[in-house]
Amino acid sequence: MNRLVMRQTLRYDYPAPIHSLDHHLKVLPPARHGDQVRTESSLEVRGAGAEVTESVDAFGNVAVRVRADRVQASVEFVVQVTVERHEGAGAGATAQDRGQLLAASELTEPDAALHRAARRLGQSGHAGLGLAQRINAWVAAHMRYRHDVTSVRTTAAEALAAGAGVCQDYAHVMLALCRLSGLPARYVSGHMVGEGGSHAWVEVLLPSVTDRSSLVAVPFDPTNNRMAGASYLTVAVGRDYADVAPTHGSYCGPAGGVLSTTKSLEQEAVDLVAC
Repeated sequence: MNRLVMRQTLRYDYPAPIHSLDHHLKVLPPARHGDQVRTESSLEVRGAGAEVTESVDAFGNVAVRVRADRVQASVEFVVQVTVERHEGAGAGATAQDRGQLLAASELTEPDAALHRAARRLGQSGHAGLGLAQRINAWVAAHMRYRHDVTSVRTTAAEALAAGAGVCQDYAHVMLALCRLSGLPARYVSGHMVGEGGSHAWVEVLLPSVTDRSSLVAVPFDPTNNRMAGASYLTVAVGRDYADVAPTHGSYCGPAGGVLSTTKSLEQEAVDLVAC
């Protein structure tokens, strides 16, 4: 068993006092996701008296809403999380998940180039897990990791045309190709040991090897051309980035709020002692 311990701070600095802050965060992992179990978590708001409410969205993600009447200069969201990764089956999925994760979303709407690529990949003769592995490798080979060439609004088609982007772009391209190939797949937002920022990867929903009537989510990281494993911490899943954006909101006041973040993610081996 492995334990992952994350500490994260998201800070917004404003040029003048603001009011009517209404902020939404998806920074806490679910109580359980596959072999990942959350054992501790907290979210502290600093810099403003705030009302904090927590709910669960349609994808099972923890959604936190923060409302504050006034912020003088800055507000910080301080997150601490501990999860344990137990060996076992991957995250499950339902028939409803399969239906909505086969359909294109706004950020994964395919163009002619994605259709052509999906046809070529399908002609390889691979299916199921083999096809998912082939798509993962294809995306890694056809994209180059580059900052500042895309944004959170960049679509899969635009990213593939540019041939470059960051992890969310790799994930969107893979999602588009999987869905065109008849493989339901979802976007994963989270963290990876060794990465300073957040990370994104893909879960492909495949029939369970023990029960063909049920689905198991198999995680792929096209950015690094590998399977996602024990050093990955899942925070939220959805159809694309728009469903899992870690932080967004609104306020009344002058424009120009600046976001800065810090994060540490440590992996610890845990020895289980029989008694």
